[in-house]
Amino acid sequence: MQAPTAPREARPTPPSVPAGVQPHRDSATATEEAPRRSRSRGSRKRRGAGEGQAPVSPRSRDLPPPTAPISESFRALGLDETALAAIAALGYMEPTPIQQEALPRLLDGADVVGLAQTGTGKTIAFGLPLARTIDPTSRDVQAIVMVPTRELANQVRDVMIHLGEFYGFITVGLVGGSRVNTDIDHLQRGAHVVVGTPGRVIDHLKRGTLKLGSVHFVVLDEADQMLDIGFARDIDYILRTVPKDRQTALFSATMPESIGRLVYRHMRRAERVAVDPEQRAAEGVEQFFCEVPERDKFPALRYIYEEHGLGRSLIFRNTKIGVDRLTAQLQGAGVPAQAIHGDLRQGQRDRVMADFRSGALDFLVATNVAARGLDIPDIEHVINYDVPQNAEEYIHRIGRTARAGRRGSSYTFVGEWDLDAWDVIVREVGEDNLTHLKLPARWD
Repeated sequence: MQAPTAPREARPTPPSVPAGVQPHRDSATATEEAPRRSRSRGSRKRRGAGEGQAPVSPRSRDLPPPTAPISESFRALGLDETALAAIAALGYMEPTPIQQEALPRLLDGADVVGLAQTGTGKTIAFGLPLARTIDPTSRDVQAIVMVPTRELANQVRDVMIHLGEFYGFITVGLVGGSRVNTDIDHLQRGAHVVVGTPGRVIDHLKRGTLKLGSVHFVVLDEADQMLDIGFARDIDYILRTVPKDRQTALFSATMPESIGRLVYRHMRRAERVAVDPEQRAAEGVEQFFCEVPERDKFPALRYIYEEHGLGRSLIFRNTKIGVDRLTAQLQGAGVPAQAIHGDLRQGQRDRVMADFRSGALDFLVATNVAARGLDIPDIEHVINYDVPQNAEEYIHRIGRTARAGRRGSSYTFVGEWDLDAWDVIVREVGEDNLTHLKLPARWD
């Protein structure tokens, strides 16, 4: 079972910084560039700055250069020049559907509930309105973004750091797996925006090393997943800690009843936007399924790997034990594969993700929870080694491929104990969208 190699692509050299683009350093400048609408909570009087020297703001010569022209499409949504420069440095030219719907409402100061999945541009949708409300002359934490996983926290933190280079604020990440003393050091230096997982945020609240009394912008990203993995009480505790006079944005791939209760308790007259529903995640994905006994699933995987030339594939299993066992089998067969789940230390997770992104690994084996926060745009194939528990989970899994207009494929192994669950998925997805893949009658 030989593993094909994936060539590395050269990164293009970005163009130089245009004259006149300077980092935004105070909220008054942003207001002059793009006047707020009357409802905007961001124009309220800022809370008092903390004692001591203000955090050091990024220097203008450190601004990332643009990789795309200034977007008139984004300008039409009400963004100021600072935001447009930040977006140009990221290379974005056209807003995604969730950005088109959420940005104007959030810039207007409304609470927003957005139905959108991972990889649809949510971070920019809430990050730019959040950035405009930050007073960088204060040392207080003024905004908090909560996410379910360390990987997603790191991705959101990186985007907020980028925006902070233009608006002059400091972002700190608080996630499990990192040293608490390092967190404390970063917080003591001064932080305006915190991006973290609920467990680590509560840890610092109880230690007294994190104060949220000046927070006026709260984001709950992948809210359904946070509730699914047991963060409901933690989220409730944190939301009761921050001031009631705040703006709140909630994004979720699904809208279960538990999300409705959360919105009712902690948001005010929230405006709902629903774009890119889960069912659209299947667009561009060629969906195959194989009827294979449980004992023959690994030979079936080897067959598909060799016959279909699979590479850069995300394999889903329903349990962490199953992830570890399958990873060991793949490695024993000489296939570059690694596991990703919650029991790994942060350093291990970072190395695994770096290897997968670089092409050093063909297979990343994961559980639903671990994979939910991963943003890997060029996954070629998704393999459901275990049948998902429901149609919603199935669509979310296969939606990890065929991102950004690319094509992709998914393979689902249906065992003898999976027939009832698979029938439910087939009814939801549509039999016409599925292709039965025949496998050899015997494995030699």
